[in-house]
Amino acid sequence: MIGFVIRFLVLAGLVMIIPNYLKGIEVDGFATALLVSLVMAFLNSFVKPVLKFISFPITFATLGLFSLVITIAMVYLTEMYVPGFKVSGFVAPLIFSMIFSFANSILGFFTK
Repeated sequence: MIGFVIRFLVLAGLVMIIPNYLKGIEVDGFATALLVSLVMAFLNSFVKPVLKFISFPITFATLGLFSLVITIAMVYLTEMYVPGFKVSGFVAPLIFSMIFSFANSILGFFTK
């Protein structure tokens, strides 16, 4: 349980740091960043696999590039559900999601 708390606090800190280096992402405060990390984790765990399953033919036809669109859609869905989190553009949410996923994977390895 403590690993779970540490993981989301570190991810929330990362969500606070990313907008300083990436234009197109805005976060109002730490509470918003914590909510963003929780919503992103939920969407990536439950909604993204369903979307990937449904869009498999399109992903197959585009040689996997459509999965990038799904990844960006998860960030925009998070923007819809979390007030104080603003996203614009195409590249910024893609980079944000990749950094978030990489950090989540690394933290998952250390906080088992």
